[in-house]
Amino acid sequence: MTMIKSLILGSAAGLIAMSGAQAADLPVKVKAVEYVKICSLYGAGFYYIPGTDTCLKIGGFIRVDTSFNSSGVYSTPQFQGTGATNTRNKDYFVGRARANLNMDTRTATEYGVVRTFVNTQFQWSDNTDGIAGGNNEVDYAFIQFAGFTIGKAVSQFDPQWVLAHPSISSGFTGGSDQKTGIPQLAYTASFGNGFSATISAETPRPYRVAGIYDGNDSIGVPGITGYTNSIAGQQIPDFVGNLRLDQAWGSLHFAGAVHHVSAQYNGLAGTATGENTGHPDDKFGYALTAGFEIKNLPTGVGDSLKADVTYANGASRYVFGGTSNVSGSGYTIFNGNGAAFGQYMDAVFASPGGVVPAADLQLSTDWGARIFYEHYWNPAWRTSLYGVYARHENTGTGNAILVNRYNAAFGGGITGDANFSIYQVGSRTAWTPVKNLTFSAEVQYAWMDTGLSGTITPTGFTNRTNPVVLGSQGTLVGQVQALRSF
Repeated sequence: MTMIKSLILGSAAGLIAMSGAQAADLPVKVKAVEYVKICSLYGAGFYYIPGTDTCLKIGGFIRVDTSFNSSGVYSTPQFQGTGATNTRNKDYFVGRARANLNMDTRTATEYGVVRTFVNTQFQWSDNTDGIAGGNNEVDYAFIQFAGFTIGKAVSQFDPQWVLAHPSISSGFTGGSDQKTGIPQLAYTASFGNGFSATISAETPRPYRVAGIYDGNDSIGVPGITGYTNSIAGQQIPDFVGNLRLDQAWGSLHFAGAVHHVSAQYNGLAGTATGENTGHPDDKFGYALTAGFEIKNLPTGVGDSLKADVTYANGASRYVFGGTSNVSGSGYTIFNGNGAAFGQYMDAVFASPGGVVPAADLQLSTDWGARIFYEHYWNPAWRTSLYGVYARHENTGTGNAILVNRYNAAFGGGITGDANFSIYQVGSRTAWTPVKNLTFSAEVQYAWMDTGLSGTITPTGFTNRTNPVVLGSQGTLVGQVQALRSF
C-alpha cells in the first residue's frame, strides 16, 4: 500500500511539473509594433513621428564646388579681397565642400498647420579653413502658426525664387540676394487663389546695414578693408510689406521696406567723441522691388524666366545685398596698370570742424535689375543665361567728401565722382544623369564702371606699389559643382 501511494503521489507531482513547464511555453501576447507611416498631407517625403500626429521630413544635400578667379567660396567675381589686386598672392582657384541638413515638421490643429523648419550647414573651404577646420551655421530656423512666422526665415522683401536662381554663383548685385534667413516677426494674410499680403519686422544687422561714413575718418582701402563705420547701434527694425500672387504659371511679387539710418556721435578734432559732441539727425531710407517668375515657357517644358527690379534710398544693401557681401568694403578690380574701385554706403556725413566742410546725413541712391532664363534641352540637360545691373550714386555733397578722402589716401590726382555701376552676365549648364545628382559648370563676366579718374599710388592695396590709372575694368570667373540632394 505504501508503495502504491508513493507511485501515485510521484506521478501527480510529475504531471504538475510537466503542466507548469508547458504553461511557461505558452505564447504571450506581444505589444504591437508601431510602424512608421507615410504622411501624404504635405507632399512627398513626410512621415508620421511614431506615437504623434506630427509629420516630419528630413532632407539635405552634399555639394562640392571649385571656383576659378573668384573672391571666395560664394563664387563671386574677384572684385573683393586681397586677390582683387591681381598680384601673386591671389588664389587662382578655391574649393569648398558643404553638407546640408534640414528638418520640416507639420501638425494639423484647429488654428491651421503648425510648422517648424530648420536648415543647418557644415562647410569646409580651402582658402579659409585649416586641415581639421570648417564651420557650421544655422541658415533657417522658424516657427509658423496661425499666419505668423517667427524666427530666421526668408526675408519678406525677397522674391521666393531668389533662393533658386539658376546659377552656381551666390554673389549677385542688382537686388536682395540673401542665402540665409533674416530674423523676423511676420504675419501673412491669404486671400485665396494664391494671393497674399505680408507685413514683417526684420533685423537689419548685418544683412541690411551698408554703413555710414564720416568724412573725417579713415576711408579704408576699397574692396580690401572697410571704411571706418560711424553707424549707431541697432535701434529700429526694418519694416517690410509685400503683396504676392502664386499660381501654377508662376508668381508676381511686390515689396517695400523702411530702413532706419542713424549715425554715431560727431568726431571733433581735439575732443573726445561722446554725447557732448552731438550727432547728425537720424533719417529713414526705403527700398522698393517688383519681380516675377514665369514657368513652363513656350520654349520648352520646365523652361523659366525670372526677373526683378529694385530701387533704394539710404538702404544700399537692398540693391548691393547678399550674404556673400556683408563686409561693406566695396569693390576693386585691378588689371595691369589699370584699376577701378568704389564703395557703397547708406549715407555720408561730415562732423563739424573737420578736414571737410560739415554736412548732415547724405543718403545714397541705388537701383538694380536682374533677369534669369533657363532652358531644358531634355530632362537631363539644361542651360541658363543671366544678366545683372546695379548702380550706386551719392549726393553732390557726398561725392565731394569721398573724392576728397580718396585724394588724401592715395596721393591726389583723382577727379570725377564716387558713383559706380556693376554689370554681370553669365551662363550655367547643368547635367542630371540620375535623379537628385547634378554636375554643372558656369562662366561669368563682371564689369565695373567707375566715375573716378586719374592716376593714384595704390597705398594699402595688397602688394601693389606702382602707380595705376583709374578707369572701368572687368574680370572673368568660372565655377564647377557636383551636387547630390536627398
